[in-house]
Amino acid sequence: MHRVTVAIEPALLDELDAYMARSGATNRSEALRDLVRRGLAGQGQRDAAADCVGVLSYTVEPAVRALGRRVPQSRQDRHDLTVAALSVPLDHDSAVEVAVMRGDVGAVTAFADSLFLERGIRHGALSLVPVQTQVEHHTHGDGRAHSHTHLKVKESF
Repeated sequence: MHRVTVAIEPALLDELDAYMARSGATNRSEALRDLVRRGLAGQGQRDAAADCVGVLSYTVEPAVRALGRRVPQSRQDRHDLTVAALSVPLDHDSAVEVAVMRGDVGAVTAFADSLFLERGIRHGALSLVPVQTQVEHHTHGDGRAHSHTHLKVKESF
């Protein structure tokens, strides 16, 4: 194992110590290794063309730079990706929003990154679910067989 020296401001060190106590880590090195692993999880190389469902969550201040109009328009402009969106007002100045997007990793990630960079958008997070499109041929209630597609969740990208 390699030894690394890290400089941390006092307030952040206090947070690290509190995390250490909550997590059961026996020392700061163990706590930092755990946090680094968690932080890097999911950051590995993904095929930008892989299919996914992306769940974006963020807070928005609709009055800032007319985001109340621009954010829904940005989803409309990407109607090929947008599955659903929900906006929940929190107070007079902000709302929490959730958008479900479907497409390739590159397109969904690019949309999320551009949205999260907007002034007035805060606490943005993107969760990607790896999926595979399958064509199935079966019957439903009317008894007639037909083909259509289903998304199947995969274990990993």
